[in-house]
Amino acid sequence: MPLLWDPLLVRHLARELDGALRGARLRALRLDGSTRDAALLFREATLHWPLHPAQGAPRVLPPAEPASGDLPLTGRVHRVGSPADERIVVLEVLPIRRGRSALDIRVELLGNQWNLVVTEGTDARIRHVLVRRRGRRDLVVGSAYAPPASSGREGCLEPLSLERWQEILTGASAPVRRRELVRTVAWTSSVNADALTPPGDPPDVEALRAGYLLWRGMAHEDAPARPVLLQTRSGPQPYPWPLPGIPADRHATLLEALDAWTSAVQGGAGALLAPELVAALEAGVDHASRRVSRLRAELAGAPDPASLRASGDLLLARLSSVRPGSPEVVLEDFEGRPVRVELDPRLAPHENADALYERAARAERTRERLPGLVVEAEARVARLEDLLDRVRRGEAEEKEVRRALPRPAQDRAAPKGSSGSPLPYRSYRSSGGMEIRVGRGARHNDELTFRHSAPQDVWLHARHASGAHVILRWGRTESPPARDLHEAAVLAALNSRARTSGTVPVDWTLRKYVRKPRGSPPGRVVMERAQTVFVTPDPELAERLAEREAE
Repeated sequence: MPLLWDPLLVRHLARELDGALRGARLRALRLDGSTRDAALLFREATLHWPLHPAQGAPRVLPPAEPASGDLPLTGRVHRVGSPADERIVVLEVLPIRRGRSALDIRVELLGNQWNLVVTEGTDARIRHVLVRRRGRRDLVVGSAYAPPASSGREGCLEPLSLERWQEILTGASAPVRRRELVRTVAWTSSVNADALTPPGDPPDVEALRAGYLLWRGMAHEDAPARPVLLQTRSGPQPYPWPLPGIPADRHATLLEALDAWTSAVQGGAGALLAPELVAALEAGVDHASRRVSRLRAELAGAPDPASLRASGDLLLARLSSVRPGSPEVVLEDFEGRPVRVELDPRLAPHENADALYERAARAERTRERLPGLVVEAEARVARLEDLLDRVRRGEAEEKEVRRALPRPAQDRAAPKGSSGSPLPYRSYRSSGGMEIRVGRGARHNDELTFRHSAPQDVWLHARHASGAHVILRWGRTESPPARDLHEAAVLAALNSRARTSGTVPVDWTLRKYVRKPRGSPPGRVVMERAQTVFVTPDPELAERLAEREAE
């Protein structure tokens, strides 16, 4: 059962978070649009909030170190609150240093479009957003934040009178009374409507009064919360108070009730994993799938050893008919049929026969060895895909993921005691024959940019998304060919946190206009004279460029 957020649950969760986080010092923000997962990393704690409707229970965890792909975001929490009768939690973050603007971090829990939006300054300009949206409300970086339209329900800031309550409920028949209450009266929802709405036509006067007093106590008399996990007909539901007629399990805090919901619905919450670890697992799945394809192709293309050996036998039996230096020969087999045999003109006839026997032996070994390797590779793909699926559901632990990841291939290939280190980038070849270098990870980005590129090379990076630095080897002052630039931009988008987006803006400039501020974290740079291209992440293009991967 999905978690249902109603305004009362949101308001009291905001109060609980205010008590846990007020004064906490923010260090970084971690966003994953593909899984709709968000985490706020404070010095004192970590607020992890999965914002997929099926996994929407926040947790306050011990502090975690920011990962290289996290967004640096600093400030101190002034307060945590929620607008009246809304399903939005707002963390107000004040700057620590002079000259910086205040931030508002809004967690929207609307329908099935949950989101996190970071706005900056008095004009509430969007600085970061978990899931970009366009429509009635544009939630994109750089635009002004527009709050959701108010429901305009009655009794939002001041309680309704008993007479007005009775008028609303007695004016509707029993089948639609519950719906009319939720449509008209603030602080009501599908969670509490049954407890507030009396049955029968006409409704009992005392039942009307009891429902009104319950609503007024919850919505306006600021009664202390008594957190529970309601056992509704639809499934467990965290709530600030027990409701009449609904069995409930008591909990000390709402966060504990939310943890209990997670355990009941999902079997427990997994660890908060660094984006680099998830990306490494995704790359592992991709690498293992490619290995399966290569093994299948190799098995399908393996020659018939019997045919090769028969050609060798025929060649030895007809050596006198073979002219040295011929690329092929047509011989009559032992049943009188003509057979064409390809030869290596550099070899003598008897050496060609030996080569055919060697090829037959290799083909036999290949046909014996590859089926088992294919089965093993397919099993590994299945295991990694299952693990990745559990990671995305929050059910896997960090140790399990690390155990599943192989040691990097370049480390395995390095001889023992070797002091050499692998290159900090992967090389591709564009359609125009230009080399494209893609950083292997955040900690390698600086090395690629400042040690493995020239001032006149083109530098690219996906805008507003952590990811790899990309270098298009160019060496001139004029703009590079559009096709090669586009392909490099696609690789930059694919190797960034925006790889699941439909369209990704990629900034580019000459590498000489990229500099690293003193004391900035790994991978953090500043660029000048930037231009932008918009590309669609295309894994098939990356596959084609990978086939031409530079040596």
